[in-house]
Amino acid sequence: MARGGQGLARVAVVVRAGAAPLWWLGVLAAGIGVLVPGLTGRRIGVLAGAALFVVATAVVASVRRKRYTALAGSAVRAGKHDVLQDRAVTVRNWRRGHRWWLLLAFLAALGSAFAVPAAAGLLMAGCGAGLWLKSAWIGRREEAGDALLWVRVDWLARDAGRPAGRAVKAYRGTGIAAGDAAPGGAKRKAPALV
Repeated sequence: MARGGQGLARVAVVVRAGAAPLWWLGVLAAGIGVLVPGLTGRRIGVLAGAALFVVATAVVASVRRKRYTALAGSAVRAGKHDVLQDRAVTVRNWRRGHRWWLLLAFLAALGSAFAVPAAAGLLMAGCGAGLWLKSAWIGRREEAGDALLWVRVDWLARDAGRPAGRAVKAYRGTGIAAGDAAPGGAKRKAPALV
């Protein structure tokens, strides 16, 4: 890294990194859980799971928005020596840091199907959907401000998460075309050939 520079990860990419594994593991656990009659029966399990899905999506999508807004409002311009981390590296670091938690959550969702079928799997899927919604919200803020938001890698938690955690003091900003991820953290689409 160049003298005085910092490694920076996209805020929206860190938020979005957990969405796909939580969604797909949750859907898989719910699908397997429906096959088990459970103590409450399938109908009650699926209805409880649907309610948990809606609540989890809303809570995860809205939690800490004031903190994200405050950090985005005080973002400073990234320096010329700052190194922008690739989207794939950020996603890989988050998933490596959380792999055991994801596995334990999946196994717990499968185990709970014997009591309330599909409910915990739908709860997991709701958390994933909430992360997608939160990253989309960050993307809309980035587009409105015409600047992408970045966080110092050394301020992230040891598991490469928490882009609005206590250790994060400020965000950095770059132009909207910087990096390899679009606003909201999705893969940037290749330009169309004319």
